Amino acid sequence: MAERTVKIASSSGLHARPAGIFAQAAAQQPATVTIEKAGGNAVQASSMLMLMTLGAGQGDEVTLRAEGEGADESVDALAALLEKDLDAEE
Repeated sequence: MAERTVKIASSSGLHARPAGIFAQAAAQQPATVTIEKAGGNAVQASSMLMLMTLGAGQGDEVTLRAEGEGADESVDALAALLEKDLDAEE
């Protein structure tokens, strides 16, 4: 299992557009990835609705966990995405 904790950079956190971009990227990963906010439950990273239930805002720390083939690469790719301001992406 691969695991990494990152801070959310998007100004609106993991809501609406950033959640959609992140969920789509998570769905394309070879490993199964979950995301969890401290003190909360882990949810499937590929589910936009579940991402929005996290209530994760800008600057909040979340933990990504992946299992299966390509787990390390999946966590690295998704962590890099969270560290960018997805609200500013075109």
